[in-house]
Amino acid sequence: MSGHVDNPLRGIGLNLLASLVFCMGDTIAKQLSQEVAVVQIVWTRYVVFALMALLITTQIRGASFFVQRPGLQIARGLCLVGSSLFFILGIRDIGLAEATTIGFIGPILVTMLSIPLLKERVEPWRWLALAAGMTGVLIVLRPGAGTFQPEALYRVASAGFWAAGVILTRRMTATERAETTMFWSAITGLVVLSVLVPFQFAPPTSRQLSLQVCQGVLSSLGQWLVILSLRMAPASTLAPFSYVSLLWMTIAGFVVFSVLPDQWTVAGATIIVSSGLYGAQRERRRMRLAHVPVPVALTVGGRRRGR
Repeated sequence: MSGHVDNPLRGIGLNLLASLVFCMGDTIAKQLSQEVAVVQIVWTRYVVFALMALLITTQIRGASFFVQRPGLQIARGLCLVGSSLFFILGIRDIGLAEATTIGFIGPILVTMLSIPLLKERVEPWRWLALAAGMTGVLIVLRPGAGTFQPEALYRVASAGFWAAGVILTRRMTATERAETTMFWSAITGLVVLSVLVPFQFAPPTSRQLSLQVCQGVLSSLGQWLVILSLRMAPASTLAPFSYVSLLWMTIAGFVVFSVLPDQWTVAGATIIVSSGLYGAQRERRRMRLAHVPVPVALTVGGRRRGR
């Protein structure tokens, strides 16, 4: 399937379904992390991911697997596998809701990195939203407090790798196809993990193997649902709905692990979600204005002033 379809309601529905699927996969991963090595869990996920990426890539015409910037492709794959490893290390030792809240630092890091690496301009209102979001993350982490959990830094590291991967993706979007990029990321991660997994591999029980495969399928399905949702609705439209994952994770944490987020996590999450919704609303407004015809008197050389 290729091309965009203007169907925002269906896109939102697919995005919400993706967040629920991811929640189910992450809940299984947290359970498995108490019994199976993290590298082994992520390796199984990447086996499924690579098979899915291979199937999708072979459906496109032309040189399906050719890329113009292989170095950046490999670097992106390394960032994503690093994010996956630290993600499961993070959810292994802290609550699902808390880990999800800390993970919202990812978009903040993307914006911060885009300034020196992509030379992007950040408007003052975006800095205000970023400052509020970072404050929320610090409230959840509470560095220097007696309740600070060093394991939470795994989620910060995961978000950092994810942000670096997004920056690399932006640098390649003009020259590389999305399906081919997904395939290279899957293969890069699978090769790296295949080198590491023999050092921590332990024969899984039939139950553990079933859960590992199920987790890999759910993770890959979630990725595919996100791709489909972005083909039907703009990213700025879908962005606010990403916070629904916090609700799913809170419910899963209580039902499966009998854990609810504490008041600090709730307070931090409220600030982060509010700043994210504010940023999404401003971004939608900016995009609407960008499509409004502008009088000739306000343009110079075919470009709008102040942009």
